[in-house]
Amino acid sequence: MAIGFIGLGIMGRPMAKHLLGAGERLLVSDLSRAAVEELTALGADEGSYQEIGRACDVIFTMLPSGSIVQQVLFGESGVAAGLSAGKLVCDMSSVTPSESRCCFRRLREEFQVDFVDAPVSGGEPGAVEGTLAIMCGGEEAAYRRLLPYFALMGASSALVGPAGAGSVTKLANQIIVNMGIAAVSEALVLATKAGVDPMKVYQAIRGGLAGSAVLEAKAPMMCARNFKPGGKISINHKDIKNVMNTAHDLDVPLPLTAGLFEIMQALKVGGHMDDDHAGLVQYFEQLAGVTVESDRTPSDQVVEHFQKASDAAARSET
Repeated sequence: MAIGFIGLGIMGRPMAKHLLGAGERLLVSDLSRAAVEELTALGADEGSYQEIGRACDVIFTMLPSGSIVQQVLFGESGVAAGLSAGKLVCDMSSVTPSESRCCFRRLREEFQVDFVDAPVSGGEPGAVEGTLAIMCGGEEAAYRRLLPYFALMGASSALVGPAGAGSVTKLANQIIVNMGIAAVSEALVLATKAGVDPMKVYQAIRGGLAGSAVLEAKAPMMCARNFKPGGKISINHKDIKNVMNTAHDLDVPLPLTAGLFEIMQALKVGGHMDDDHAGLVQYFEQLAGVTVESDRTPSDQVVEHFQKASDAAARSET
């Protein structure tokens, strides 16, 4: 039997390639013809959602939102139309816990099909290198069926709890990751405004307590003005919105995350949704009136800032 993979975007395409490279027979589907053709050229077969449901024992989805996941699974001619008892659906998308639990219930009750929510962390580099961290919610037996495939796509996987627990874990992950990116942004903007090369600041602090995977991944991108997306701000904006909606449902105040969401809203208005989430730095740059770049001397703007402050102090003394 084949494996199904639906969603061949920035993350899904390299993940599917790892399965294909291991010799698995793969049926794929995506709205992008180019993505499908890339995979079929490597040996995959194309299938409709219903055909994938019928032909595959295990089906992976990697899609932009929970509403799209449910449409693909349960819509007219969706995956569920071809399912039979004993099959397994694994959604690796970043969605809300309630959306994951809904998929679990419907597949179990209406089709006798198992479901595991298994969102990932590691971005495009992790997907390409096969080093993703995979966080799972579901039943132990279903999780164990997926372990050989997880080993091809990721460096680690963990069953955190029942259905929805993987999605809860991803929300927690996204708080920490995106807060980290915002903190790095503020720090490098401060360094730049003070006339210090931000890349040298990064190199000086990376071995200390401030060192982190976020710092390693994003500080060099910020300093190089490289906002080519490995993880788009639009996706993280959606994830943080999911965080806030879930927090509101649970009556959990998240004041820092709420502020982060508004920063992303401002970047949305500014047309930065397709930038990598290292592009969060652009919000802080605009506030401070500087641009984070490496190997730079204090800019005329910085000199002017201090000159104005000096002139103002002189006037106040007269």
